Amino acid sequence: MSNSTIWANLLHLGYNMWSDRPVLEGEKGYVEHIGAMPYLRFDTRLWDELIHKMAEIGMNMLVIDLGEGVEYQSHPELAVKGSWSVDKLKGELAKLRELGIEPIPKLNFSACHDTWMGPYSRCVSTPAYYKVCSDLIAEVLDIFNCPRFFHLGMDEETYGNQTRYEYAVVRLHDLWWKDFYFLVEQVEKGGSRAWIWSDYLWQHKDTFGEKMPKSVLQSNWHYGNSFSMKLDWTKAFPYLESCGYDQIPTGSNWFHSSNFEKLVPFCTKHIAPERLLGFMTTPWRPTIMQFRDVHIQALEQLQRAKLKFERKR
Repeated sequence: MSNSTIWANLLHLGYNMWSDRPVLEGEKGYVEHIGAMPYLRFDTRLWDELIHKMAEIGMNMLVIDLGEGVEYQSHPELAVKGSWSVDKLKGELAKLRELGIEPIPKLNFSACHDTWMGPYSRCVSTPAYYKVCSDLIAEVLDIFNCPRFFHLGMDEETYGNQTRYEYAVVRLHDLWWKDFYFLVEQVEKGGSRAWIWSDYLWQHKDTFGEKMPKSVLQSNWHYGNSFSMKLDWTKAFPYLESCGYDQIPTGSNWFHSSNFEKLVPFCTKHIAPERLLGFMTTPWRPTIMQFRDVHIQALEQLQRAKLKFERKR
């Protein structure tokens, strides 16, 4: 690992991704903020606090899940009440760079997390879908001034993850790969590098190593407290290393407060330094004051892991 180790956070501007409808109170296994809403769930005061906290503890990258949070000039119909103008987004990107934080865009094109795409989420794998994906990637690349990476999401596209949805979509076999290659091509022709969640590997190990381009940056995610090699999400880290992929392992305080402090030493042990680009955390909560403590705790947990990592270097 080089001296420019990435210490990243993932924050949400848009949050319409886990359900295509508002979640009803009392629905088992779901919480209120998971459901899609016709307005932006975002608090600028918390955003400002978090990015300054990131700079204070030496974090150097912010992945911004844009979703419905932008009034895209190519597709203004995707905006919701409160979505940012392109000029406002550019202003915030400039602020991040002044703080020494590299902004990276994320648009999640998984059929499980694409409610932000409005009507196009029900047009997956059609000419209309390819057109809007191409338009949005090109526009975001321009807004971010050709970022080093572009996160495409692509996680959790299974029926089990969509049982509360009104409209479930799962691309199978070669169709998933066809659409994925199309998205990667749009990113690469704009001069950026595609970045994805790696959990497709968990159910498709037989094809992943053969079909996944080495150029695509991998973020296997593991949010639990156990790093037993019996777990698919744990085994994925050394498997990706054996295949020669660059990685940014991702942890979270979604389930366990000790996750990140276990993730960093585990991955440092099992991934070669030249392919371990850094680490990312995310609390998986909207950027609103209701979840301020969760956001701050995620940064504090990364800070503790970062200090231990740097002491051992």
